[in-house]
Amino acid sequence: MNAPHGQAARPLRVAIASGKGGTGKTTVSAALATVWAEALSRPVLAVDLDVEEPNLHLFLRPLITDTHVANLEIPIIDADLCTRCGACREICQFGAVTILGDTPLVFDEMCHGCGACLALCPVAAMRPGTREVGRIEEGVAGDIGFACGRLRVGEAMSPVLIRAVTARVDARLAALPEEKRPDVLLDSPPGVSCPAVNAVATADAILLVVEPTPFGVHDFALAVEAFAPLGKPLAVVINKAGEPDAQLAEICAREDLPILAAIPDDRAIVETYARGGLLPDVSPRYRELCRDVAKKLAALCREARHA
Repeated sequence: MNAPHGQAARPLRVAIASGKGGTGKTTVSAALATVWAEALSRPVLAVDLDVEEPNLHLFLRPLITDTHVANLEIPIIDADLCTRCGACREICQFGAVTILGDTPLVFDEMCHGCGACLALCPVAAMRPGTREVGRIEEGVAGDIGFACGRLRVGEAMSPVLIRAVTARVDARLAALPEEKRPDVLLDSPPGVSCPAVNAVATADAILLVVEPTPFGVHDFALAVEAFAPLGKPLAVVINKAGEPDAQLAEICAREDLPILAAIPDDRAIVETYARGGLLPDVSPRYRELCRDVAKKLAALCREARHA
């Protein structure tokens, strides 16, 4: 469905996710990014939200043009103003604020940045400070826009950085004229924990990449269970497909999940990856497969918007 004459189509946003690592989620993300414009005649922005181990750049090889520091707001206590009432300690569920003897303390690394202690302090003895959680990189890979989050070594608050990257992407799109705003492909963290849920939260649709192994199917079922309540359309790409897997087929049929493609366990694909290529580079057949997946994803997003 095209936008009405004179009206720019609202950018689509697709999250590529998986129940476990190693399914080929990032190679599928990179493959879709490389064919998106030719398949849909729309620009695309590829975003790596797997901030703990980002590797989309290894496949797209972008030129990084800008880097930003992402901070988490943490409390700083003025010991002279603090009355040691303990209200901040009681409200903090993570033990990040406490009083040892007569000394009020903040353990920065344990703070989740909720701001409750700042709001609750009856004498305004706390003020907001910051600590770095990671960095946001932006650039281009040919005609593909690129953004990536890199979590600071030792940092545990990856959802904070994921949200910061998403906010940066939103600001980047808002600064462009409507007709030039790209569709967005989000390479999400593997699994179904908080980082993955935060990564898919802003997507119009979620593409689950699954490998038909016992572990792969088990974790795929967990991903479906975790993401289905979000109310977003889900679709599936089977990677390293061989003989049909009855359990995988049963899950997809039961949950009414469309299988957009089955990528064979093909030696030619592995050899292309080893040379630094991507799935569309293997052969015209695989390029058309990727184009077809891109078109089906776009249609899925548009159907969901008009449902």
